[in-house]
Amino acid sequence: MPTEPTLPTSGTGYRRILLKLSGESLGGAAGSGICSEVLRSMAAQIGELASIGVQTGIVVGGGNLFRGVSGAAAGIDRITGDHIGMLATVMNSLALRDALENAGAPARVMAAVGIAGVVDHFERGRAIRHLEAGRAVIFSGGTGNPLFTTDSAACLRGVEIGAEIIFKATRVDGVYSADPERDPAAVKFDALGYDAVLRQQLGVMDLTAICLARDHAMPIRVFDMTRPGALLGNVTGKPSGTLIG
Repeated sequence: MPTEPTLPTSGTGYRRILLKLSGESLGGAAGSGICSEVLRSMAAQIGELASIGVQTGIVVGGGNLFRGVSGAAAGIDRITGDHIGMLATVMNSLALRDALENAGAPARVMAAVGIAGVVDHFERGRAIRHLEAGRAVIFSGGTGNPLFTTDSAACLRGVEIGAEIIFKATRVDGVYSADPERDPAAVKFDALGYDAVLRQQLGVMDLTAICLARDHAMPIRVFDMTRPGALLGNVTGKPSGTLIG
């Protein structure tokens, strides 16, 4: 059974984390577009981490603005669709950056795909310097390659910046044996091993992301960020959700 990483003596549970947000979560109840209320709530919660000195990297998806399935239905090639999806993550990241800045939390956007004059290109050393200076860093553009999800990008960036854990924000309070929104008999797991997630194909993240996390011993906590105080509680040693490790 996985255990929590050793807590540092700073008074917070973690010094540096990677937060994975879905694009659909930014869309609110509709799951599409950008909901200003949700955006402000997310920014406020992330800002709480900055106020206690937690260095926060963020990866956000783009499904609220573009989904490959709908693109394929419109006759868009899979590779082209993935490139459009990467640009959608940049759009979400710019919106989140401004919301963070408005909440008093300094933030920078770095992209795996170059958009000169709009966002900085991802460079590991610069990203770490931003984090150490107290700025949240939003990593956009996925991995920069088609055929890889933003879940894989989150695990990749988490490893690169030396995050102690990846927090995956969802709309349910952890990992279940089945979809709890469809199956009332679904059982919640408090903790899971990487291999169990892979073997049971629980759909927490894509298999590439789980394998990457396993190979680098990167723990993942899946939790419900819509619950007030959930993000701060998880970071400061009051865990909720499911720990994968």
